[in-house]
Amino acid sequence: MQIQKYLAFVKAVEFKSFTKAAKSLNYSQSGISRMIHDLEKEWHVSLLERSRSGVRLTSDGLKLLPYIQKICDEYHHLQTQIDDLNGLQAGLIRIGTFSSVATHWLPGIIKKFQQNYPNIDYELLLGDYTEIENWILEGRVDCGFLRLPTHPDLESIFLEKDALRVVMPTDHPLAGCTRFPIKSLCDFPFMLLEKGGRADVSEIFDRYGVSPQIHFTTWDDYAIMSMVESGLGISILPELILQRIPYQIVTKELDVPAYRKIGLALRRKKSASRSVNCFLEYLQYRNSAGADL
Repeated sequence: MQIQKYLAFVKAVEFKSFTKAAKSLNYSQSGISRMIHDLEKEWHVSLLERSRSGVRLTSDGLKLLPYIQKICDEYHHLQTQIDDLNGLQAGLIRIGTFSSVATHWLPGIIKKFQQNYPNIDYELLLGDYTEIENWILEGRVDCGFLRLPTHPDLESIFLEKDALRVVMPTDHPLAGCTRFPIKSLCDFPFMLLEKGGRADVSEIFDRYGVSPQIHFTTWDDYAIMSMVESGLGISILPELILQRIPYQIVTKELDVPAYRKIGLALRRKKSASRSVNCFLEYLQYRNSAGADL
């Protein structure tokens, strides 16, 4: 029961909400609140401040959080070893990912994997490259999809080159061009896909000395496509996210090489759980989301 209280606390901090933490752990909201209250009473400290906008750490909670997270991670590793001994009859794989991979690759991978290992559960955390990298390093996830190269302390598996394409409204003056001139990026309002670290296109801008008129920045691919469809500007998006899109937009290759390298990273393959190592064998099914597997 004590480990459940620790997990309740960590989830409440992660989601900044008792309600979302309860949903994640399959508890009632009152159950999560009670477990955290029990910890506070037992330790004679205040861990979280409650308000209408959610919950946040107190100074005492901030000091104790790393130790509680470490206990939860060790508990997960214990469960992983037990799962290995049981021969993949049960288990949990925690995956860090970004939206295009979650939308277009993971359905095919997980569908095929579940056919052979139906009792394995999954926890998907969506974030940007920097967040996912940190989650792997901290042990919050077992593995994660990232843009390569990644942190030197991580092992990575190269998967694909993902082309970067210019997206524009259907009535754009250059909608009929064969390849979009790199210098013309500066002639129109630009929507930048970015959060935290450097965007996929930042290196291209630096390499070719272009400085687009950035009018809008977000990490939401679909928000960018909607803005472009409305004629508010142009953008550059990865080809992976441009599959099966509901927007009336035009996509064009640049007249210079432009792509990102996508891979899967983990701390150490040798020390990864059996379920994670088996999962790696199914990465080949990433382009089979719509196929009859």
